[in-house]
Amino acid sequence: MPENKSRPPQDRPWESGWAPDTTRAPGTRRLWLAGALAVATIAACATSIAVLDSRSEQGAPPSAVPTAVHTTVPGLISFASPSKAGTPKPGGTKDRPSPSPTTSEPSARETSAKPSTAPTTSPAGERGSASPQLPSTTGTSLRSVNYPDRYWHLRDGYVRLDRIGSGTEQREDATFHRVRGLADSSCYSFVTADGRYLRHRNFVLLRDSDDGSPLFRQDATFCPRPSPFHSGAVMLESVNYRGRFLRHQNFQLRLDPYQNTALYQADSAFRMVPGLG
Repeated sequence: MPENKSRPPQDRPWESGWAPDTTRAPGTRRLWLAGALAVATIAACATSIAVLDSRSEQGAPPSAVPTAVHTTVPGLISFASPSKAGTPKPGGTKDRPSPSPTTSEPSARETSAKPSTAPTTSPAGERGSASPQLPSTTGTSLRSVNYPDRYWHLRDGYVRLDRIGSGTEQREDATFHRVRGLADSSCYSFVTADGRYLRHRNFVLLRDSDDGSPLFRQDATFCPRPSPFHSGAVMLESVNYRGRFLRHQNFQLRLDPYQNTALYQADSAFRMVPGLG
């Protein structure tokens, strides 16, 4: 019977007569692990560079660069070539135009739906153009588009849309001097024969004396806008109530909010003609 000898400690093989296992080299697993990590690192770097190049060619913004490119694993060597100028920025050195918002052309329906918000002095006769400036030596009368036989007319201190006869006083009350706007020189104010002004109060157009206040100057100033549906006619917008235009209602002149209706467009369009008085 062979003696049953106990196996000596592995940390002192030579002292006990035992030879170490030489079937595999020491540290083989660690070498394989290090090699696998190195291959994975190279593959990750190559993939990141390829993704970065493709993004930069397509003009991708810097925020769209994958976060994996900026992530490093502790203990691993980076295989990417460093830039001479420092850390490379996503997209390389290719020039990209700065983004600019695109504006689509409004449709014809939208263009004609609401009058322009800028005063115009284009000559009459063109569609959507304002009436021409009249000489300062003559007065101005305002004729309704949908009631061409009626004009702005002072009656009991208010402005109404009336038929004008041959009487001198009646014709003078239908004639106004158009001057530069008291609150905006690009707009209009209307002076009556006795030196007073037309202004709105409680959204009704009437005659009143200038008290020198900012409120009066604003109430007596109206900005011409070309009528979108009536050639050569204007709409008069209040300077201190934007979006409200003078219109006649029951033949009374008043300020009403803009409405995209045929009736409102006709009631608020007037033609400026030489004074009747």
